[in-house]
Amino acid sequence: MSVVGRLQTRLRAFIWPAWATRILGTLSIPGLILATLFFAASLTPSLIPRTDDVQGILSGVSLAAGYGLGVFFHWLWSYLELPELGERTHNTLVVIAGGGAVLIVLIFLWQATEWQNSIRALMEQEPVDGGFPIRLGLIAAAVFIATLAVARLFQLLVRFLARHLRRFIPRRLSNVIGVLVAAGVFWAVIDGVILEYSLRAADRSFQQFDVREHPGAEQPGATFRTGSPASLISWDEGLGRQGQRFIDQAPDAAAISDFTGDGALDPIRVYVGLNAAETIEERARLALQEMLRVNAFDRSVLVLATPTGRGWVDNRAIQPVEYLHGGDVSTVAVQYSYLPSWLSLMAESQYGHETAQAVFAEIYGYWKQLPPDARPDLYLYGLSLGALNSERAADLYDVIGDPFSGALWAGPPFRSETWRDIKRQRQPDSPAWLPRFRDSSVVRFTNQGNHLDIPGAEWGPMRIVYLQYASDPVTFFEPQALYRQPEWMQAPRGPDVSPDLTWYPVITMLQLAVDVAIGDAAPRGYGHVYATEHYIDAWQAVTNADRSADEIEWLKRHLAD
Repeated sequence: MSVVGRLQTRLRAFIWPAWATRILGTLSIPGLILATLFFAASLTPSLIPRTDDVQGILSGVSLAAGYGLGVFFHWLWSYLELPELGERTHNTLVVIAGGGAVLIVLIFLWQATEWQNSIRALMEQEPVDGGFPIRLGLIAAAVFIATLAVARLFQLLVRFLARHLRRFIPRRLSNVIGVLVAAGVFWAVIDGVILEYSLRAADRSFQQFDVREHPGAEQPGATFRTGSPASLISWDEGLGRQGQRFIDQAPDAAAISDFTGDGALDPIRVYVGLNAAETIEERARLALQEMLRVNAFDRSVLVLATPTGRGWVDNRAIQPVEYLHGGDVSTVAVQYSYLPSWLSLMAESQYGHETAQAVFAEIYGYWKQLPPDARPDLYLYGLSLGALNSERAADLYDVIGDPFSGALWAGPPFRSETWRDIKRQRQPDSPAWLPRFRDSSVVRFTNQGNHLDIPGAEWGPMRIVYLQYASDPVTFFEPQALYRQPEWMQAPRGPDVSPDLTWYPVITMLQLAVDVAIGDAAPRGYGHVYATEHYIDAWQAVTNADRSADEIEWLKRHLAD
């Protein structure tokens, strides 16, 4: 070779080294295309505003999912022995596809700020700053690289196993067995080590958090308060953090008198913590004994509240019914866990069912033995996982002979069988996010606007209200969004759902799954955070509270403040 030829070869090697050619050869063109499309789609808005770190993780996972799907299609093409591109053509197309991908990514990153601000404007939040797309882009790249490294590790394990198996069995059979064994190894590591360790760590962490005293909460001195020296339930050990909070936040008669304008009672709140007794049955019986001690059944309204997964009972939900009825209310709740609802819901939907069922059986069993004219009106309440377990606890066939008065279920999770059946049987002209069920005599739905006064509809003896926001991902998540558009995305949409939300296969399901985890981060009155004023409208309808429109408006302002 001449000197000029050697110089040209060295120059080409310097400009485009051999390792770069090898990398190009390993990249998948369908993978690059689908990864770009998935990444771009992941930046579009969903139900909940996302911070840059959450959006970065979502986009990185979407990028990896798109690339993995493209690699699978490429492998299937090769497996079917269809024509393949030559090395030079392949590398050229990779460069072209990569350049196009970079351009599309930059365009969609620039648009991401406007998309996120479209949701924030609906929810009256501050817009994101100009650095939002840069930060999420860097996080997405890091997540994609980490995911790609794990995928390459899986590929190396498959090749290692297949190579050794080929000594004994045919090549294609060894490949199949290699994939199955590698998948089993990875699943064992993920499920048996990573997830188990993470859940145990979360369990220990939340358990330690639960036994800590709630800041500012003081042991009550009044004998009718749970946790007082006269109570059957210890303040320090029997209530837990959430129980102390719930008892401490109860309004007194003087505060309620400001609303009623005349005399009021101190509302009764009974709470049994997870550590108050050893078994579910013992905690249920303890709740009933504490209620009898404080004469809870002498009040005109009795609320059986099922907590969320971590044992929390939303004070914004209980205070309205206490004010509406002048404090003549008893509320009882029994803790069944200290894990967040979304974690319990995604891992095990049966969580807490046994406790809710035992508590309902104990209290309802005593209540129905009382003379009908001398017992309180019995209502059920639950938020999120509490709504799901409250639904499951009250079997229709067990109560149809002597039904309770009604229920208020807020933010019912997507796994709620009763809620799904009602939505499926809704009137055809009603949207999925605000259904109308039959003649509306038993079940009605509402959201930020009060939709409970339906012209021509008459309430029956039992009143059930579902309070749900169209932007609540815990309610409207659908695994089927993987391959089909959810009904609630069809027009007309809910008032708190961005018009820019678009359905994409796979991506929308990933977006909604992330929204479920961050639903509590939405501002009050949106997502999975239910506002006091909406509870007031719901409780007035459920309990048929005799209050004027002026009184309701005053109460909304007072409790909002």
